Amino acid sequence: MTRRDTLALSAAALAARGAAATFDANFGSAVDAAAAIGARKISSVELTRHVFGRIGKFQPKLNAFTYQMREEALAQARRADEAVARKEKRGPLAGVPVVVKESFGIAGRPCTWGIPALKDSRAPANSTVVQRLLDSGAVILGATNVPLSLMDGQSYNAIYGATNNPWDLTRTPGGSSGGTAAALAAGLGFLGLGSDIGGSIRAPAHCCGIFGHKPTLDVVSLRGHAPGGVLEDPGFSALLAVAGPMARTSEDLEAALRVIGGTEAPDSTAYSWRLPAPRHERLREFRIGYILDDPMMPVSSEIKPALESAVRALEKGGAKLQPGWPPGFSFGEFFSTYMFMLAAFTYSAAPPGEQERQRAEFAAVKDHPMAPGSLADFASWQRRNFRRLAFRASWQRYFQNVDAFLLPALPVPAFPHDHSEQIRRTLATPEGQLPYFPALLSYMSVAILTGCPATVAPAGKTAKGLPVGIQILGPYLEDATPIRLAGLLAKENGGFTPPPGY
Repeated sequence: MTRRDTLALSAAALAARGAAATFDANFGSAVDAAAAIGARKISSVELTRHVFGRIGKFQPKLNAFTYQMREEALAQARRADEAVARKEKRGPLAGVPVVVKESFGIAGRPCTWGIPALKDSRAPANSTVVQRLLDSGAVILGATNVPLSLMDGQSYNAIYGATNNPWDLTRTPGGSSGGTAAALAAGLGFLGLGSDIGGSIRAPAHCCGIFGHKPTLDVVSLRGHAPGGVLEDPGFSALLAVAGPMARTSEDLEAALRVIGGTEAPDSTAYSWRLPAPRHERLREFRIGYILDDPMMPVSSEIKPALESAVRALEKGGAKLQPGWPPGFSFGEFFSTYMFMLAAFTYSAAPPGEQERQRAEFAAVKDHPMAPGSLADFASWQRRNFRRLAFRASWQRYFQNVDAFLLPALPVPAFPHDHSEQIRRTLATPEGQLPYFPALLSYMSVAILTGCPATVAPAGKTAKGLPVGIQILGPYLEDATPIRLAGLLAKENGGFTPPPGY
């Protein structure tokens, strides 16, 4: 972190000091937790033990954690308290209990990605983002559940079983960062790490009613985010995948991004990263485009009222709203390009045995959506890559006159568990069935293919009481803008609310 980032976090902590006396140990924010610990209103050891008590109570029915780190966490908490007692300089998240998606390497711990063959794996070292959390003083409680190879909109695997949604145990918390989302929604930690190549941060945030931020491409290092926790050479970009924070407030998203963001060697030899200030601080200054539905992927009537309510709240707060996609934008062409690039990446990164299995699946399923990208030659891939960059440029032109763009996160709320063959799955809506993967990936693809940042914020609830999130797309490299707009929306509609019974 730069000195500017440290000062910004310190200011946020000082502002939270007033709330320290009434700090909510169940559902308070990470920023407030750090302030309460620093003001000695609660010790890190007390708070960590309290959270482990909640984990002991709710983990059996949620199955959010793959493993817990009680001894290590309490040791970290004691060190944080000792630093407070000695009035030493502390990191911005000192003493704050956090959770980490199992796909990030933690030294000496499993990093299976839900793959049975890696059940006994042990990460050789901490991934970059885990190390940055530790350096900030955070207390890592343990790792959270994922789907097999992180490739599903649910979070279950043969090693750890299925994670349930705290709002309805018969439904998924989303994927692939579903364990993190479920833990945060249930008050089992104050901050979380997720990853996202197809909505894996944003979909669980939507399903569980929390905040999630997909950062601008390559702002956060993915080193050590690999099966087995292997530390691949830094500097490699997946062109699509990112790591990012999940939380119960937008302020915590920003605080976490300042901690985990930034370059590393060799790029850090010449470059550094800072988080640009948001374009605006007041809602009435924002110019916002939006779409709440598209014929290519109809949005369920279950969630549309909540999305409309969020738009009305922003408009009532004084924001200038402009409906419709950017001029000339073709959602169909865009999504086709995204699916091609996604398939090419996931297939190329798969081990030979998995590639052989996928080829057999492609041959068995006519017009398999992942086949064209997976089996393409380099020239075909490069042509699609040029389209990817052209789409980014067109959105940047759009953002010259608009500050943010709203769109659905998913076209459905959290859906019932379905562990059948993925290619055969559908999602039920009052208007009919939606195809499983296109529905999960469609609205998520805009931020991934362009590389732009996107924040999911609570928008409201369905008639059955399930949470609904709205996605806020921001300009490339201007991550604080969608995060700040998410916070302003929360002031209008209340933001996160705990699920009943927790």
